Amino acid sequence: MTQSPDFSSVKGITDKLGRPVRDLRISVTDRCNFRCTYCMPAEIFGERYEFLPRPHILSFEEIERLARVFAAAGVSKLRITGGEPLVRANLPDLISNLSAIDGIDDIAMTTNGYLLAKNAQALKDAGLTRLTISLDSIDADIFKKMSGRPQGPENTLEGIKVATELGFSPIKINVVVQRGINDHTLVDTARYFKGTGAIVRFIEFMDVGTKNGWELSQVVTFKEVIELIRSEFPLEPIEPNYPGEVANRYRYADGDGEIGVISSVSEPFCGACSRARLSTDGKLVTCLFASGGVDLKTPMRDGASDEELAGIVAKVWSGRTDRYSELRSEDTEFKAGPDTGDKVEMYYIGG
Repeated sequence: MTQSPDFSSVKGITDKLGRPVRDLRISVTDRCNFRCTYCMPAEIFGERYEFLPRPHILSFEEIERLARVFAAAGVSKLRITGGEPLVRANLPDLISNLSAIDGIDDIAMTTNGYLLAKNAQALKDAGLTRLTISLDSIDADIFKKMSGRPQGPENTLEGIKVATELGFSPIKINVVVQRGINDHTLVDTARYFKGTGAIVRFIEFMDVGTKNGWELSQVVTFKEVIELIRSEFPLEPIEPNYPGEVANRYRYADGDGEIGVISSVSEPFCGACSRARLSTDGKLVTCLFASGGVDLKTPMRDGASDEELAGIVAKVWSGRTDRYSELRSEDTEFKAGPDTGDKVEMYYIGG
C-alpha cells in the first residue's frame, strides 16, 4: 500500500509579512502568437529568438505533481498562463488533471483569446472555471499596434462570445493602458462590454521585466482611468470580493455591470499578495517583479520526494519579503524600484 506524502512542513506556511500562499500561477509555455509591445516586443522576440527547448519545459505530469504540493500548502486557486497558454498542445488534459486535486476549487486561465473559440468547449468540459482575456483595444488599428500582429480583434471577440455562450461568467477583460497609445479608446471598450456581464479591468502599464521600454510618462493612473470612464458613465465604488483582490471595483450607477482598475504603479497592493508563480521551466517565483526564482524542476527530476519538494517550497515562501511595488512607490517620481537586477520577463511567468 502506497503511503501518502507527509506535507506537514508546508501546511499553513506564511511569509515574513504573514502572507499565506493561496494562489498559484502556472506558466505552461514561454511562446506566444502575439508580440505585445509591453510584453514580447517583436524587435526583440523575432523569428530568430530562441525559446525554451521542449526538454526544459515542465511536463503536464510535473506540473500536476507540483500543484499537489502547493495545494497542501494552502493553494486553492490555480491560474494557467503563458506566454499564450493555448499554443500548448492538449491543454485540456492538464486542466482535467489539475481539477481533480484535493483542495483546488478554482482554475482560471489568462489568454489573448485568439485561439479560444475552438478550444472553449474542451476547456469547459475539462474543468476550467474562469477566463481572463487580454484585449487592449477594440479599435482594429490600435489592437494591431499593441499586439504586434496584422490581425484585428475579431478572433478575440469571437472567443469571448463563444465562452460567454458556454457559461464562463464573469469573463474578465484585461486592458493594459498606455498613454498616447490606447487611452483614447478606453471609453469605447467600456461601452462595448457594458451590459454583457463581462468585467473590463484597466491595468496601469507596469515595469515588468526589462524589455518593454517602461516609462512613467506612459502610465495612465487609476484615478485618471476612473475619471475617463466616469465622464461617460456614472460610477460607484464597491467593496472587493475578497481580501487581497487586485482590482479596485466600480459599478455603473445604472446597474449595468462593473469595471475594475489595477493600480500597481500609483497605488500598489503588495501587502495582501498571496500569489506564487511557477515558471515554464519549473522555477518558483515569489513576485511579479522578481529577478529570478528557485529551481524545483532539477531536484524533482533528480529524484526528490514530494516531502523534499514541499520542504523547498516551505523554505522559499517562509523567507519571502517581496513588496516591490510598495517600495517603488515610496519614490514619489516612480522612476525605479528596488535594485533587483534584471527582472523576470512577463511572458516567462504569465503576469
